[in-house]
Amino acid sequence: MSHPRDDDLADALAARVAAACEAGTPLAIHGSGSKAFLGAAVAGAALDVSGHCGIVDYQPSELVLTARAGTPLAEVEAALAERGQCLAFEPPHFGESATLGGAIAAGLSGPARPFAGAARDFLLGVKVINGRGQILRFGGQVMKNVAGYDAARLMAGAFGTLGVLLEVSLKVLPRPAAQATLAREASRADALAAMIDFARQPLPVTGAWWADGQLCLRVAGGEQAVADARRRIGGEPIKADGLWRDIRDHRHAFFTEAARLWRLSLPPAAPALASPGEIALDWGGAQRWLRSDDPAAADEAAVREAATRAGGHATLFRGTGAAAFQPLPPALLALHQRLKQAFDPAGILNPGRLYPDL
Repeated sequence: MSHPRDDDLADALAARVAAACEAGTPLAIHGSGSKAFLGAAVAGAALDVSGHCGIVDYQPSELVLTARAGTPLAEVEAALAERGQCLAFEPPHFGESATLGGAIAAGLSGPARPFAGAARDFLLGVKVINGRGQILRFGGQVMKNVAGYDAARLMAGAFGTLGVLLEVSLKVLPRPAAQATLAREASRADALAAMIDFARQPLPVTGAWWADGQLCLRVAGGEQAVADARRRIGGEPIKADGLWRDIRDHRHAFFTEAARLWRLSLPPAAPALASPGEIALDWGGAQRWLRSDDPAAADEAAVREAATRAGGHATLFRGTGAAAFQPLPPALLALHQRLKQAFDPAGILNPGRLYPDL
C-alpha cells in the first residue's frame, strides 16, 4: 500500500551535503526540533529535512512500513492504527510535530522497550546521505535481508553524526486485543522487587513504572491472557489512556517539575543510588530518572560515578552545566571515530552533537 504524498527532496538534500563536504562546512541537521534539547548544540549551517516526508510503502500483511525521515510520527501512527497495528517500541514524541527520522536518529524508546524491544530492533533498513553527499541504502524490508543490516542499525541513536536519514523501513506489530493498567501503593524498594519478580514470570507485562509511591503495571495481549495476568498481579485497575503517553513524552508531573533530569541506564536489580533528588523507575527498573528542582544539584561526576559502579551509565537528559552523554572509554571512542571517518570523513554532519571528538 503506497501513500499519495510525494515530497521527495533526496537529491536536493544530497546536493547540499556534497557542496558542504567540498567546502568543509559543518551542517546542523534538524527536522521538527522536538529532540533538539538532547546533546550539544551544533555550530553549522542548518539542513532542514522536515520537508522530506510521506509514507513510501506500507504492507500491513507483511508488517512493514517505509516512510521518509521527515514524516510526522503522528501520521505514521495514525496510518498504522487504521489497520490495527502499531510501533511496538513506542517512540517518544516530545512535541506535536515529532518526525520518524528524529525518533530513529535519537534512538529513543518508550515504556514498552524492555518487553517489546528497542527502536533499533525494529529497524529493517534505511536510506541515508553520507558525509560525501552520496545516497546509500542499508538493509531491506524483511528481517531475512541481512545485507548491511548492522549498518542500518548504526543509525539508531547516532543523532545524525553518521548520515542524513532519508527513509526508514520498520517492522510493525498488531495492536494488542486487550490492555489493562494495575496500580498499587509501594515503596521504591518494594516496587523494584515486584518489577523484577513479575519480569521473571510468563506475564504479558508491557509497562512497569513507579513514582511518588505508586507502582503501575501495564499488561497487554489476548483477552484471556490479560484477565489471567490481572488476577496474578493484583492491584487496582485504573483508567490509564493518557498515563503511558504522558510517561513516554515526559508530560507526567514527575518530569514537568524537573529543572534538571538525569536518565540512569542500569541493570534492573541494581540497588538504589545515593543521589540527591527524586527518583522514578521505568522499564522495570532498568531506566531510572533522577529529578532535581535545583538546576545545579546532582553533581555530574558523582552521578556518573554512581551509575558506573552500579553497572550502567548516566545521561543528562534535561538541564545545563554538564555534557549530556557519559564520556566513552578510549577504546570505544576510537571505534566511534573510525565509524565517523568511514561515513563522514570531512566531519561535517552534526559535529559535536554526541561527543566533542565526533
